[in-house]
Amino acid sequence: MTTYDRLRWSGPVAPAVEPADVYAALVRLDEPCFVVRGPGGLGVATGGEVGSYGDFGLVSAAAPMPPERLGSAQFQATYGLRYAYMSGAMANGIASEEMVIAMAKAGFLGSFGAAGLLPERIEKALQRFAREIPGLPFAANLIHAPSEARLERSGVELFLSAGVRCVEASAYMDLTPHIVRYRLAGLSRGAGGAALAGNHVIAKISRPEVAERFMRPAPESMVGKLLAAGDITAEQAELARLVPVADDITVEADSGGHTDRRPLPALLPVILRLRDQIMREHGYPTQVRVGVAGGIGTPESACAAFVAGADYIVTGSINQSCVEADTSVQAKALLAQAGIADCEMAPAADMFEMGVELQVLKRGTLFAMRAKQLYEIYRHYEGIDAIPADVRTRIETQLFRRPLDQVWTETVEYFERRDASQIARAADNPKRKMALIFRWYLGMSSRWAKIGEADRLPDYQIWCGPAMGSFNNWVRGTYLAVPEHRQVVDVARHMMRGAAFHHRVAQLRAAGLALSAACATYHPAPEDVPAGAQEWALR
Repeated sequence: MTTYDRLRWSGPVAPAVEPADVYAALVRLDEPCFVVRGPGGLGVATGGEVGSYGDFGLVSAAAPMPPERLGSAQFQATYGLRYAYMSGAMANGIASEEMVIAMAKAGFLGSFGAAGLLPERIEKALQRFAREIPGLPFAANLIHAPSEARLERSGVELFLSAGVRCVEASAYMDLTPHIVRYRLAGLSRGAGGAALAGNHVIAKISRPEVAERFMRPAPESMVGKLLAAGDITAEQAELARLVPVADDITVEADSGGHTDRRPLPALLPVILRLRDQIMREHGYPTQVRVGVAGGIGTPESACAAFVAGADYIVTGSINQSCVEADTSVQAKALLAQAGIADCEMAPAADMFEMGVELQVLKRGTLFAMRAKQLYEIYRHYEGIDAIPADVRTRIETQLFRRPLDQVWTETVEYFERRDASQIARAADNPKRKMALIFRWYLGMSSRWAKIGEADRLPDYQIWCGPAMGSFNNWVRGTYLAVPEHRQVVDVARHMMRGAAFHHRVAQLRAAGLALSAACATYHPAPEDVPAGAQEWALR
């Protein structure tokens, strides 16, 4: 390292040289940090003065790095956030009202897990948000379910009528009229004829071709049909040419739930370059922002995402083990024991017939193996009656624990409340009927995990990615090792504070400073509410 020419440092306290003291200096993120050289060698200091005179030569310096600086200031301003951090939706309300409310009050963006819930259940959640966090930021999940398009349509109608201003769109393989309608129905004309977007879309993607559709304006043919149906106005149809379908693109890497398990270092640069290309073509006045999800389980991974160009980060699996997650203590205990290799792909209930898979927790359950068995049976036989007697007996005994005829009766009752067309489509289609029966097991397995059905533990379907194992490894030996101590806001603050810390460490290392792991690894410790957090909630 080369000493800054003629610059000296002086301060009221001697520079830190012991690892614990160096760490204490580095973690003061609101203050500048100085590496200085004196008679005893190198030391680290905060505060003090830099000038022509002093007892120590200035070797290197790092500017203040509060966690609020990480990511896109525009993302924070658009949604009214303190941090460029989002807790992603976990279906069936696992990303609960409590989670969303806690995040909003602390200046984070939380997405309610509306996927899989009936409209009346979602409506109750939205009413609670209106009462408890009026004016504060939140998102609601809108999931693409090809086999249940009615739920997607009714979800959009509910969000529009309730005035929901942000949706997290997930599992989309292409644009649908419903997500486009939501986006365009919020458009209005501003000063100078500019398009103002009242409804924001954060689209979670893992493929460039899908990202491109969300980054470009809505297809004219789709806009025309929405206009003809009276779902948007003529002015909104005209403004549709000026805005992308999504404000934000979340690049989803190796995540829990629906995932293509793309490696983030390979995928993110492709999406960033695609974004830049489309921005040049369309000249949008506001840049399409790109965030990162999947594998974000430690401050180091969060820091890496920001350094690589992410405008914001999204966490998922790690929040499922938090107190506010609406899932069972049994599921949270299994999650808290997971390692990075304890995940496996399994058939997805909502896209079972298409062969789409999602990532689940493997350790402590047999769900992935059993779900794959069902899919293989579905592939090889044309209907329930074609399944060999010994195979049918085995799955009735081990998986369903009841006759398949009884499962069909329960399936009919379920879809009569949810989407009767599903049953009608299976009336003369034995293979379709078999798929619905098998989807009963896939759907119930996630419910058993959520409610903690004790005698169904081997069948628990728990959506989980390797970030969970990475998080558990990081917090081992700390107060966050115990699920009962994991509060979603506490975890989020440590993730962002730790990311800022590692950003500072990376700056100093790039300048040539050798730092040991003892003083260069962020440790989560219990702490009071950071200064300004209460004021944020009351602003």
